[in-house]
Amino acid sequence: LTAFLTSAGHRVDRLVRGAPHDDTNDIEWHPEKGELDARDLEGVDAVIHLAGENVAEGRWTPNKKRAIRDSRIHSTSLLSRALAGLSRKPSVFISASAIGYYGDRSDEPLTEDSMSGSGFLPEVSKEWESAARPARDAGIRVVHPRIGVVLSSRGGALAKMLRPFKAGAGGVIGDGRQYMSWISLDDLVGVLQFALFREDISGPINAVAPNPVTNREFTKTLGRVLRRPTIAAIPKFAVRVIFGEMGENLLLASTRVTPAKLQTAGFEFLSPHLENALRTELGK
Repeated sequence: LTAFLTSAGHRVDRLVRGAPHDDTNDIEWHPEKGELDARDLEGVDAVIHLAGENVAEGRWTPNKKRAIRDSRIHSTSLLSRALAGLSRKPSVFISASAIGYYGDRSDEPLTEDSMSGSGFLPEVSKEWESAARPARDAGIRVVHPRIGVVLSSRGGALAKMLRPFKAGAGGVIGDGRQYMSWISLDDLVGVLQFALFREDISGPINAVAPNPVTNREFTKTLGRVLRRPTIAAIPKFAVRVIFGEMGENLLLASTRVTPAKLQTAGFEFLSPHLENALRTELGK
């Protein structure tokens, strides 16, 4: 995102947790301590907040769940309150959320108007979005991209899948009927740019491609792109034993999300279909 914006002529100041280098415009902050000098944000045009503890790394112990929640709520609240108190406020605050907001919903089609689900991730997502209220109350346009599974060979879910799939050990998870709502990395960057400059966009927007797929469809498509068999399978009980609550929420839950607001606003996806997105990302 930084590379994309700077190549278009914008100046990007990063919020960093270490001391900024002298040759940068970086701004130091420590959200876990509630430390941020709001004067460093005076006069910026927009703020994009994507930070948060990785939900897919390791089992969800009580400490891990606390880190997932606190890293999102505390940082968003700190930024939101700082922006609300500025004399020269930004025009827009883009504060990330996630499709975890909807929870496990089987094959129910979900739009931004759908109710939130129940459980840990939906509760975190609701608090996460609510933490931006001070900025919204101060008249700043607030956008919450509810981000789906981002397809990138450099990290995230796809990067973790590549090694077993390339070895011919890829396969469906559980019964394979659970829906995966995904988006290409390029399209996610495009969604964030779209949200920056479209003044009619506010509130939650589903940052997902318009064609969600089941886990079985995803498995077969990735195997076809890599030219590898996908006969292996991980049964539900194994997912629960190996990954615990994290596996239940991220691997077995079904969330069929569509980008209704983006489509209504005329956003054009570069990769609306899974196979094209995978071939583009993997150079196939």
